[in-house]
Amino acid sequence: MQLELTRPLLFFDIESTGLNIPEDSIVELSFVKVFPGGEERIRTWRIKPWDYVRRCQRPMNPEASKVNGITDDMLKDSPTFFEVADEVAQWLQDSDLAGFNSAKFDLPMLAEEFERVKLAGKDLHVDLHAPLMVDVQNIYHAMEPRNLRAAYRFYCGGEDFENAHSAEADTLATYEVLKAQLDRYKEPDKYREQVLKNDVKSLAAFVGRKYVDFSGHLILDDNGEILINFGKHKGKTARQVFDTDPSYFAWIQQGSFTLDTKAQFARLEEQFKRERLAAKWNGRLF
Repeated sequence: MQLELTRPLLFFDIESTGLNIPEDSIVELSFVKVFPGGEERIRTWRIKPWDYVRRCQRPMNPEASKVNGITDDMLKDSPTFFEVADEVAQWLQDSDLAGFNSAKFDLPMLAEEFERVKLAGKDLHVDLHAPLMVDVQNIYHAMEPRNLRAAYRFYCGGEDFENAHSAEADTLATYEVLKAQLDRYKEPDKYREQVLKNDVKSLAAFVGRKYVDFSGHLILDDNGEILINFGKHKGKTARQVFDTDPSYFAWIQQGSFTLDTKAQFARLEEQFKRERLAAKWNGRLF
């Protein structure tokens, strides 16, 4: 179905050095501009991620490179966002915006880059709060809810189960859904190579990142190091934060966090203090 538009709708997507908007940068920006009447124009920029404070190329996060396939060497001869900002602004002019999960990441990241070039001296007048924003992911989740009742309908015959939201019915439905998933995904197909193995260790791997506390404020990275997963220290190791900002651990104990989160921070603080004391007695800090 052709879109009914009264002004252009600009679909966009961003690849970046990482997911920390204040600390990361755009490395690829793609626009598909759809005009009233159906005309489409496409423009994609490969961008050198620039650190305006250190005045050097910002490195790719290895995890981001694994996802988007972009490396530092691939970007060294590309223009910076400062150099393409005027053209990007022209494409944005008089358009509403659309993307997939763009309201949470792509739009804030694009706004961050524009603010950086303004601070660096470029005279630009871009207000990304003004356009309407269509987030296709939000529509998807609203129209196709991802809850237990929807999963039961999808995997177990298309009907709702009785007494939904009673604990026993929900538990039994979850059990039935898992068995149906094992039946459905036991063989690869042309759209999906991944299969479900019928063992708990493999099934548990779908949880993804391992949380140290149940609220997810502390997580383990691929090397087993504990990372802060929120706030001003997000992405830093707990050990690094203890070394540079030890009062942060006291702030956690006074904050509105779960008792489990507080207990995990207290355990780490005690561990780091013991290690520091042991190092002192071994003469490493003298």
